[in-house]
Amino acid sequence: MTAPISLVLIDDHVIVREGLRHVLDEASDFAIIGEGGTAAEAIALAGTLHPDVLVLDISMPGGSGLHAVPEILERSPATRVLMLSVHDDVEYILESVRAGAHGYCRKDSAPAELRAAIRAVHEGDTFFSPLVAQRVAQALRDGRAAKDREPLPPPKADVLSPREREVLRCIADGRANKEIGALLGISTRTVEAHRDSLMKKLDIHTVAGLTRYCLEHGIEVGDCLT
Repeated sequence: MTAPISLVLIDDHVIVREGLRHVLDEASDFAIIGEGGTAAEAIALAGTLHPDVLVLDISMPGGSGLHAVPEILERSPATRVLMLSVHDDVEYILESVRAGAHGYCRKDSAPAELRAAIRAVHEGDTFFSPLVAQRVAQALRDGRAAKDREPLPPPKADVLSPREREVLRCIADGRANKEIGALLGISTRTVEAHRDSLMKKLDIHTVAGLTRYCLEHGIEVGDCLT
């Protein structure tokens, strides 16, 4: 029997943590092993409990969750960090990626989306709520237009096959390998092969890096099949 995904929940509002427990307890593959309300508690719990996934708020008394991410990962390198916040400002989202977070969900996400996000980051993928990914991509496009910059050189994505490009967009859309296979009608093993190939071609070897690459080059990530 597969062990449940161990979780630590960090949010300064007790009522929010109670709501998260209610939502996550409905899934048999989750086990909440700790919770706290500050960035310091997040760091301490990561170091002692080493959860599979740590769900982390941004704005908390005593320090931002964003600033805690690097130390969380230093104390527990195998832990995956999922940001859960009311903020949808682009800078918060990009700073989360820079800090090392593996996903970003808004607090108004549907329960099913939150559960999917936890499973995705646990499997090694990056997850952004579709609205979050679209907002970042649009902001980057608007920023380039406002600054009237010269067009970027042709992205390395031009060297990808059509199928590799589809897989790339699905990865940036926060899809897990199994889900990508189902969407594209190919096996999970084939998805993994395309994933390895495109990482080598782009010389980017992390999911966060691939996601950032798509966002910075205006590659649509809101719907990986359009």
